[in-house]
Amino acid sequence: MIRDAETHLPVTNATVSCDHTVLGKSNSSGMLYFTSDCKKVTVTAPEYKEASYLTDQVIEVFLVRREPKTKSIEGVVLSDKSDPRALEILQKVNDNYSQNSPQSLESYAYKSYEKIAMDLDQDSIESYNQYIRKRIDSLEKLPQRAMKPKDKKDSLQSVQLAQLAGQSKMFLWERASEVMYSKTYGEKINILDNRVSGLKQPLYELMAFRSNRNKIPKEVQEENRNLYRFFLTDSLEIEGRENYVIRFRQVSNREARDRKKFNGYLYIDKASYALKKIESESNEANEGTITSIWVPVNEKWFLLKEDYKLKVNSNVLDMNISLRGEKPERKKDKGKKFGTYAYATADYFDIKTPIEENIRDFKGYTIEVKNSDGRLLDEYRTEKLNEREVNTYVKIDSLSSVYKLDQKAKGLAGLLKGRLRLGMVDFDLAKVFGYNKYEHVRLGLGVKLNERFNKYISPDAYFAYGIYDKKFKFGGGIDFKTTLEKNSFFRIEYFNDVNAAGRFSENLWNFRMQIMNSGVAINNNIFYGYEGFKVSYENDITNGLTLNIAAKRSQEEALFDYSYKDLGKRFDITSATLTLKYSPNSKNIMTPEGKYTYEQNYPEFYFNYEQGLKAWDGDFNFSRLDVLISHNLKTKLGVTGIRAYGGLMFGDAPIWENFTMNGLASGRGNFNFNLTSYLGFATMEGGKYYNDKFAGIYLTHRLPWYFKSFGKNVSSFDVIYRGITGSMKNPQDHRFQFETLNHLYNEVGLEWNNFLSSQFNLGFFYRVGHYNTGNFKDNFAIQFKLRLLGF
Repeated sequence: MIRDAETHLPVTNATVSCDHTVLGKSNSSGMLYFTSDCKKVTVTAPEYKEASYLTDQVIEVFLVRREPKTKSIEGVVLSDKSDPRALEILQKVNDNYSQNSPQSLESYAYKSYEKIAMDLDQDSIESYNQYIRKRIDSLEKLPQRAMKPKDKKDSLQSVQLAQLAGQSKMFLWERASEVMYSKTYGEKINILDNRVSGLKQPLYELMAFRSNRNKIPKEVQEENRNLYRFFLTDSLEIEGRENYVIRFRQVSNREARDRKKFNGYLYIDKASYALKKIESESNEANEGTITSIWVPVNEKWFLLKEDYKLKVNSNVLDMNISLRGEKPERKKDKGKKFGTYAYATADYFDIKTPIEENIRDFKGYTIEVKNSDGRLLDEYRTEKLNEREVNTYVKIDSLSSVYKLDQKAKGLAGLLKGRLRLGMVDFDLAKVFGYNKYEHVRLGLGVKLNERFNKYISPDAYFAYGIYDKKFKFGGGIDFKTTLEKNSFFRIEYFNDVNAAGRFSENLWNFRMQIMNSGVAINNNIFYGYEGFKVSYENDITNGLTLNIAAKRSQEEALFDYSYKDLGKRFDITSATLTLKYSPNSKNIMTPEGKYTYEQNYPEFYFNYEQGLKAWDGDFNFSRLDVLISHNLKTKLGVTGIRAYGGLMFGDAPIWENFTMNGLASGRGNFNFNLTSYLGFATMEGGKYYNDKFAGIYLTHRLPWYFKSFGKNVSSFDVIYRGITGSMKNPQDHRFQFETLNHLYNEVGLEWNNFLSSQFNLGFFYRVGHYNTGNFKDNFAIQFKLRLLGF
C-alpha cells in the first residue's frame, strides 16, 4: 500500500524498483503485488520524495511531497499530544516485552549475517566520480611547479584517496555468528567468521556490536516517550495476524507544517502486543533510517532482519589535491557536499527452539571467535557482495600499511579500557593525573608492554610525582600468561607509593568503577606510605567467576602524627589475600590484549579476605574482610539500584588496615560541592571517621517520569539514600585525632539526570538523623556526575 504521508490517500502510478529494475506500479488503490528476492526496494512518484523500504510480506509506504502543503489536516495529527490509545498500546508493548522475548524460552539457537559499511550516499556516487574527474583534469592543466619529495608523495596519496571513495566503500565489516541460549547456561555467541577491511587482525571489540536483538527499540522505550508523539492510525493483517499501525514523529517538529510529518511507524501484533516491525526516519531529510522486522516462532518474537542508514557527516569536499604544486583558488572553488553514511544490515535465520543443551557448548566466555579470516563468509552471506564491496577489501587492505589502519584501530579499542596504545606500548590514562589532600596534584605516567612485545609476557612500570609532598612514587611488575584462551596469569610486582588510610578494596574493579571512585579520598589527608613486593595469580574460572590470590611483604609507615599502641608508626606487614568476583550476567570476549567485558550486567559480587601473618618478620596477625554487592532492578515503578557493602577487621593492625567511611566534604565550614564517587558520602567530612567493622548501603530509584528540556536528551530524577554505620574496638590504641562512626549516618538526595540535556547529572544531598548538625551549610551538598559513569 502506497499513500500520501499528509492526506493518507492512495498514490497512483508510484514506481517500485529494485537495483534500477522496475517491479511494477501502484494501482488506483495505491496497491502493488510483486514477487522479488530483493532485500530493499525504492519507491518513486512524481511530486514526491524518493523512499527506500526493506521488503516484507506487507509494506506500507508513506510518501512525502517535495513541497509540503501548509493547509490544516486532521486535528489528531496537528495536535502536539500523543493519542492516548497509542500510548496505552505502547505501554502494553513494554509490559509484555519479557514475555514475548525469545529469552523467555527454555532454549533456542539461530544464525546471523551482519554487515557494517561506511560509504557515500548511494545516489551521489556517480556525481562524486564526475566531480573528482573534473577536479583532477583542471589541476593537470595548471603550470607545473617544483615540489618537494614529501609534498609530491602527499599529493599522490590525496589523489588516490579521492578516487578510492568513488570506487569502493570507505570501510566494510562482515560477521557471521551462531547464537545459542539456555536458561540454565546462559547465552553463547560463536563468531563463525568475520572480516574487517584494512585490518590484519579482527577488531574484537567491534564483535560486540549490538542492535535491537535483545532490547526494546529506543523509540518504544518508556523513558524516551516524551521525545515522540504517537498516533494510532490504522490496523493491518500480516500473515493472518492483525496488527495495530502506530505512526510517530519527533517532538522537535514545532512548526505547523512540520507536524504533518511522521518520522516512522510501528506494527504491533494485536494478540501479543509484540513489535512486528519498526521503521524510523530522522527528523532531518536524508539524515538516516532504521528498520527492524520480527517474526513469531513458538509464540515468541525473533528479530528477522535489520537495516540502518545513519549520516556521519556532510562536509564540503575539499580534497586539496594538487598534481603540479598548485591549489585551486578558494573563491572559484567552494567545494561540493557529499554525505557520508554508516550502513548496517543484519539477517537472522535457521531459528530453532528448543535445542539440545550441552554444557560443553556454553563453556568459556560469552563470545568465542571460531574463525577470523573471511574464508567461510560465503557460506553465510544472504546476498553476494556488490562490486564496490569487493573493491573495498582489495583497495582498503592495500592502503592499510600506508596509513597504519591496523595500529590506529587497536589504539581506539584500547581507549575503551582506559589505555592509549602506541605500537607495543600501552599508556595507562588513569595514572596521568590525580588529586588528593596529601599530594594535592599528582602527575604520573604508567606504561605496559602489550602483546606486540610478547603474547605471554607483559612487563609494566609507573612513576608519579606529588606537587605538595615533592616526592616521587614508582612501581613495576610483570605478567606471565598461562594461556591465550582466557584470563589466566601470574604476576610479580614491586611498589613504593602512598595511599589514603582505610580505603575499601578495589580488587578486580573495572576501569569505570575505579574512575568513579578515584576522588573518594579527595578530602582525606590521613595517608601512609608503603614499599614492598607482591606475587599473585588470577584466573577466570568461568565466564562470570574470577579468582585472584596474592601474597605481599611490605614496609608501611604513617605519614601523619600517629602511634599504634606506643609501637611507633612504621611496621612490617606480611599478608595473603583471596579475592573473588562473581558477575553471572556480564558478557565477555577474549581479545589478544586480554578479556574485554563489553556488557556489564547485574548482579555483581566482590569478596576480599586478607590475612596478616607474623611469619616472614610480619609484625601483626590480623584478618580483614570486605564485601560489595551491586544490583539493578527495573519494575513498573521505575529503576532501582542497590549497592550494599561492608567490612570486618579482627586482630591487631594500624589504622590504615581498618576502614574509613569515605567522606567527600572538606569539613572546613565551606560550601560542600564535590564529584560523585562509587562509595562516598557528599555531606560527610573526609578522613574523620574510622571503624574496624561497618555496613553501608546506597539506594537509588529512578522515578518513572521522563521529560525533555531542550536538545535530544531525556531527563529524569533519581531519589537517592546513602547510609552507613559501624563500630571500633579499642579506638584508644590508635593515637591520632579521629572519630568512630557508631550511629547510622544518613543522607538523602535528588539527582537530576542529563541536567539541562547535558552529559552530566546534578545531585542535591542533605544529611539527616543522628549526625545532623542543625546548620544547613554543614548538612547540604551538591554533586556532579558524568552521565557515562552510570550507576
